[in-house]
Amino acid sequence: MKQQPTIATFSLCLLLTACQFEPGQDELDQLLPRVHEAQRTEVSNQKLLNQEATVPAMCYTKTEQTHNPCYVCHQSYPDAQNTRYNQLSDFGLQGGYIFSDIGTENHWQNLFTDRRQWNQQISDQQILDYINQDNYSDLSARLKAEKWQGFVPDLSNYHLAAKAFDTKGLALDNSYWVAFNYKPLPSTFWPTNGATDDVLIRLPQHFREDKGQFSESIYFLNLALLELSIKSLDSIDVFPTNETLINRDINNNGQLEERVTTLMPQGTYFGDAHSVKVLYQQYPKGTEFMHSVRYVGVDENQQIVVPKRLKELRYMKKFRELSKADIDNRYRRERKEKIEEELPTFVNHKDEGFENGYGWKISGFIEDYDGRLRPQSYEEKMFCMGCHSAIGTTIDHTFAFGRKVPGPKGFGYINLKGMKDAPSIAEPGGEILNYFKRVSGGNEFRSNEEMLSRWFTDEGELDVNAIMNADVYELITPTPQRALELNKAYTHIVRHQNYIFGRDTNIAPLKNVHTKVDETQPPLSIESRVMAWDLRLNWQ
Repeated sequence: MKQQPTIATFSLCLLLTACQFEPGQDELDQLLPRVHEAQRTEVSNQKLLNQEATVPAMCYTKTEQTHNPCYVCHQSYPDAQNTRYNQLSDFGLQGGYIFSDIGTENHWQNLFTDRRQWNQQISDQQILDYINQDNYSDLSARLKAEKWQGFVPDLSNYHLAAKAFDTKGLALDNSYWVAFNYKPLPSTFWPTNGATDDVLIRLPQHFREDKGQFSESIYFLNLALLELSIKSLDSIDVFPTNETLINRDINNNGQLEERVTTLMPQGTYFGDAHSVKVLYQQYPKGTEFMHSVRYVGVDENQQIVVPKRLKELRYMKKFRELSKADIDNRYRRERKEKIEEELPTFVNHKDEGFENGYGWKISGFIEDYDGRLRPQSYEEKMFCMGCHSAIGTTIDHTFAFGRKVPGPKGFGYINLKGMKDAPSIAEPGGEILNYFKRVSGGNEFRSNEEMLSRWFTDEGELDVNAIMNADVYELITPTPQRALELNKAYTHIVRHQNYIFGRDTNIAPLKNVHTKVDETQPPLSIESRVMAWDLRLNWQ
């Protein structure tokens, strides 16, 4: 599925239109410092400066043979062929710095930018005003006006976050997007490190209907059956279901009952998708994910919330299901390419995004200089492909749905309050607690001073009791002041449009990061490596 990269132009007029935003410009300049055009990075589909753009910034962290954030992405599962869709087994990348010659140089130069002076130019009120502006609602109209051929966001009021959904997470505008509550993956998507987010799923029309009519019951049964497969569960709780109406014995007890709340494995889906087979740990063809990455909001009660403004809008669609033999062959090819240090290349479907080689098309939008969302450039999209194509920890190349709060309680907009630090299914102990132990900090770069002072003693020891008595919200959200400073720092990237040099939000230059990797340096010690971790969680 891979080919040599051809940097194709796609809707450059749309990119230019987005950058020529005039209405409200004076108001925006009152909120954020201006940056002269000569100081901005050119947004181009004609250049690829970093041929290893799929290698993320955290891969350049200094492990010092001890600190291991790598295990979250790179894993080995001895019985993977029998229990997991993902057979990559890239455990050897934990702290090994196994890069191509080009990859040894750290191209993510934004990690070393000092933004403290920039932050001083923006008041707290200015950044609050900025992140509480809606930069989503006009995107669809602008895309349609430019005859955009890719995904056009179709969820109304998405800028309002939770208010766009009912209590079950079903979109209020009949677009059939479903929000679900999940535990953020350590630690890039922890709010304390600079972003809030949410993830939505939508199944194709025949998964939502019964005899040609929308059925909420059928839709959530199919979502539950998918969850059961992705997580490899023996059973799962579901919303009360009348088996006599759907004529299916969903709890496999040999009889049809009027009220059933347990779903057991099934060979096929429900409703008008009754002829579609349930593929093990694989989403059905036509499945869509929409993922908003946002600033860190602070409400009037000084609580950390999801604000209106989006940093990015990311989108995935499954356009092909793979057979077991095809999956095996593709992972064999991926391992071979890594060994031979081949540079990553992907089929480019232009407006529709990149094909990851495993049946998904991936695309995204990001803020332009004026804060409006625009299509990501070729190189900016390459950034997304590393995590959604070639790491061992994903399930069908996704993260969030496998980390969903199980059953009906997990349908609804993301809410970290009251969520416990559930362990991985593969090992005991709170997942966040174990991450702190292995990384010796609250992010990959061990640069989050607030996390260090909050959960570690002056001697560097973990405050285990405090961690075990905290919920996920307390564990991974920043203080309001840190949230504002992180937001201010990210606008430096927005105004310079230099995403191709990194999107991580750091205020001061990072120290625990290699500018160039010496591949002869010792890797992680054996005792610091982790083979017993799985992104799926034990919520019991």
